[in-house]
Amino acid sequence: MKQTNISIFIPHIGCPHKCSFCDQRSITGELSAPTAEQVRTVLEEQAEHLAERGMAAEIAFFGGSFTAVPRGYMLELLDTAMAAVKRFPCYTGIRCSTRPDCVDGEIADILRCYGVTSVELGAQSMNDEVLLANERGHTAEDVRRAAALIKQSGIELGLQMMTGLYKDTPERCLETADEFIKLAPKIVRVYPTVILKNTRLGELFESGEYRSFPFDETVDLCVELLKKFERNNIRVIRLGLHASSDVEREMLGGVYHPALRAIVESRIVLSELTERLNAFPQGDYTIFTDKKNISRTIGQKRENVRRLSAFGYNIEVREREGAVLEIVPKKES
Repeated sequence: MKQTNISIFIPHIGCPHKCSFCDQRSITGELSAPTAEQVRTVLEEQAEHLAERGMAAEIAFFGGSFTAVPRGYMLELLDTAMAAVKRFPCYTGIRCSTRPDCVDGEIADILRCYGVTSVELGAQSMNDEVLLANERGHTAEDVRRAAALIKQSGIELGLQMMTGLYKDTPERCLETADEFIKLAPKIVRVYPTVILKNTRLGELFESGEYRSFPFDETVDLCVELLKKFERNNIRVIRLGLHASSDVEREMLGGVYHPALRAIVESRIVLSELTERLNAFPQGDYTIFTDKKNISRTIGQKRENVRRLSAFGYNIEVREREGAVLEIVPKKES
């Protein structure tokens, strides 16, 4: 059965800080906090659609600081979600995202008692200089402490990181990934920084004091991050912000591309093909691969084909069930 999320966005009402990059209106498109009754209605309506499609879903409270909202409101939402899980077989659990400094033993116990299945911590970086410069209001040690409490409660741990923040470097991003791996999360999200209007980063960008990583450097960095997490059996469930007209309208700079993950995965395939083709003389080749890897192998707008051609390898990509980058000289294929 295919699994998805029913996302309920809880805006900035509980967050104790306004971070340098944050403009939640642009990121989520949400203006006001939903009531418990509105959430109940959404869950009832979505349950019908899920049942019709034979799908299952977790109820996901996103927005960045779920456990920092007023306690009574948080409990109303959890009550509503838990009732939906009990009533509708299509709902398999509850997940939320929150800040590392908004998780303590009491919060962890509450989440466990309500059957929360997964908590994602917006860590963003494990470098204290980067966290301070971007006004996060927590430290790397807060991330470690919160992660331990979540895992001790039997709840799946997720971690979110950003690349290209103020005072950040690619090396610091890779170190953050290493620190994440030590915490052994089940899942990770990677968000290259998007610089938005009406934010501290926006001011620093417009003054010329701050520049995020360039696009190609970010792609190369994300290649290394994705490979690093996958080697350690940690799923990267999101790479880059969701496509959003609000973000596109409000962004000043940074890295935003609706197909960023596809570009990164294609770059990984290009790296592997380049290494393997180096053992062959220049010439014409057919690359056989399975259906799911066709577009990654060709590359966005045929980028991989063009790059290999520049090195003297003219390739044609063809589908073959069960094949994984099988290289055959054209005269043999």
